[in-house]
Amino acid sequence: MDGFIPALCLALAILAAPAAAASDTVVIDGPAADQAALHKTLEGLRDGFATGDLDKVMAYHHPEVVKALAYDKYLVGRDALRADMAGTFKAFRLEFVSDDVESFVVIGDVAIEQSRFAIRGTPRAGGEPFLFRGRSQVIYRRYAGSPSGWATYREIIQPAG
Repeated sequence: MDGFIPALCLALAILAAPAAAASDTVVIDGPAADQAALHKTLEGLRDGFATGDLDKVMAYHHPEVVKALAYDKYLVGRDALRADMAGTFKAFRLEFVSDDVESFVVIGDVAIEQSRFAIRGTPRAGGEPFLFRGRSQVIYRRYAGSPSGWATYREIIQPAG
């Protein structure tokens, strides 16, 4: 059970932004070209998670990505993220129940998103589904290596009480 919550937090952190794209309610404050590219980023991430395509999800992460997913869960770099996500995909099926984008702004070569979310997780090995709620802040950075030109650069999760 020690690895359960940190692994779930990782999946939730990454999923927070993609779920918003599905609802067409994401309002990005920034130039139209950046809005379109960031929507493509969110859609790419969402599609990668929906199909369990780890390579696709990783394509939207900067090589120097840093994720603070819980008090004791801090990942540095795409290799560390890939290894952790592979375990999460293997252990859980995840489904967004809600996502409320509170703020999404572009400032030059950086975009910042803040969202509240709820995710239903189902252990693949059997067991009762659970609901995880929290808030995330994701910082995106322009990155030519991403299919959309934007990549997740920094992310932090705040689990709900």
